Amino acid sequence: MAISKENTRPESMARINSKNLAETFISEQVAALKKQIGDGKVLLALSGGVDSSVTAALLIKAIGKNLTCIHVNHGLLRKNEPEQVIKVFKEELGADLIYVDATDRFLDKLKDVSDPETKRKIIGKEFIDVFDEEARKLASDGSYKFLAQGTIYPDILESDGVKAHHNVGGLPEGVTFELVEPVKLLYKDEVRMVGSALGLPDYMVYRQPFPGPGLGVRCTGSITRDRLNALREADYIVREEIGKLKPTPWQYFVTVPDIKSTGIKDGKRIMGWPAVIRCVDTVDAVTATVPEIPYAVLKLITERITKEVSGINRVLYDLSPKPIATIEWE
Repeated sequence: MAISKENTRPESMARINSKNLAETFISEQVAALKKQIGDGKVLLALSGGVDSSVTAALLIKAIGKNLTCIHVNHGLLRKNEPEQVIKVFKEELGADLIYVDATDRFLDKLKDVSDPETKRKIIGKEFIDVFDEEARKLASDGSYKFLAQGTIYPDILESDGVKAHHNVGGLPEGVTFELVEPVKLLYKDEVRMVGSALGLPDYMVYRQPFPGPGLGVRCTGSITRDRLNALREADYIVREEIGKLKPTPWQYFVTVPDIKSTGIKDGKRIMGWPAVIRCVDTVDAVTATVPEIPYAVLKLITERITKEVSGINRVLYDLSPKPIATIEWE
């Protein structure tokens, strides 16, 4: 996939590394959004992550009540995440938020699919289809003509021959939305800077990045509900324990690959999956290093996962930097 001219960051574009530059960007984007959208209505794919949250804040500043946020639970979210998104955005921020539980729909589509690119495309297509269906319910007269996405620049760069992103590459044929992507030329650190300048709370701005396909790219290979549940529980433990470190790594999570090894439980031979801990430090998500996690913390995590999570009998720590490895396994 070649990067189009409109998706190329201009060489003259200054790095947003100060409040003043962030405020300038906000002012320019609000004007651009008003020009693009006019009196139209916009649907936003609101995951609750940094990118979609900043996108939402920019759109609220530009068009106010003409924005409707839709949170889709595709069954690939982290433990307690749907409840947290509803609490933060609907109850605390007063957003016009629609919650859609599409867990069975997504997992049925993904059954027996092991190729990473195919999984991403299925998830991306289902997202668009869900939004199209919700738009038809909301406005049979077609008043919702825009779909907002939190695409950022590393998504575009990595889609150029590295991997497909669910929110890069345009919309499928027959879908009538026009895309709105106000932060698509920003790196992750710049998105956070803009979020802070917009007045978003720190717990939202500095929330860990989470890919659009969610746990679908961390439950590698063909997704099964039992392995997905094991991944969700193991990931919760890792985020709980590593989150106590000061400072914390930029990102930390678990991948559970589709392989099994032998183990012993209650004196009997068992087969179980490995849980692979992934921690990285980075500024822009283009390159990343692996931090040294105290051995005592890794030991505690191992004890908790192997005792508390059914189906996992090994815990590993991924030492691979980016490059040569990407941050996600798929």
